[in-house]
Amino acid sequence: MTDTLPLGSAYLSPVGDYSRHNTQALGGVSHLWQDFFARALAEQQGDDGEAAVTTEQHYDKVSGEPVGGARVLALINTQRLCEVSDTVVAPPEPLFLPKAEFEMDLLDPAPEPFSATELIEQQRDLDLNTSWLRPVVMNQGQAPAEPGPGPAPRALFLPIAELETSLLENAPEPFDEPTLAAQQSALDFDNHWARPVVLNNVRAYA
Repeated sequence: MTDTLPLGSAYLSPVGDYSRHNTQALGGVSHLWQDFFARALAEQQGDDGEAAVTTEQHYDKVSGEPVGGARVLALINTQRLCEVSDTVVAPPEPLFLPKAEFEMDLLDPAPEPFSATELIEQQRDLDLNTSWLRPVVMNQGQAPAEPGPGPAPRALFLPIAELETSLLENAPEPFDEPTLAAQQSALDFDNHWARPVVLNNVRAYA
């Protein structure tokens, strides 16, 4: 006894062997569509007498050669005579995504700095909020906290240049030999000639 069910041509069976029943159903539908397209094509070509003759004539009456081969050869020759241009396929170019960290022109303009007066006012408001307003609001309705021990006194650090060598000025560079020789020559000239002449002139006119 076979498992084939008497189903319609367009019915998909939900039970039994799905693959066989569905293949049979779809195969029947495809045959119906093939028949429909064949009839429609025959009716369309039947309107034109020449088209019907060319479709029915498969062989040449004079030479006996198949007409289909001649048509394929003519199509091949026509395609060979067509101009074919190569399409250059370029590799994908990298996508340029400007970033504000690297492109400085994309950054927002820098805000203007606050003036000295605005900075003083902001600091006063901050001190008032930190030292008075915030403690009062946070401790509202609670017992005042006992003050803790104050900071222990510590020694005041006063850097002294005699002890902190890093605070001293850099030592001057010593003079080289030509500079020392020029200074000694100028000192000898002053002591042996210029100074005695000036002293004698002062004594003579005193």
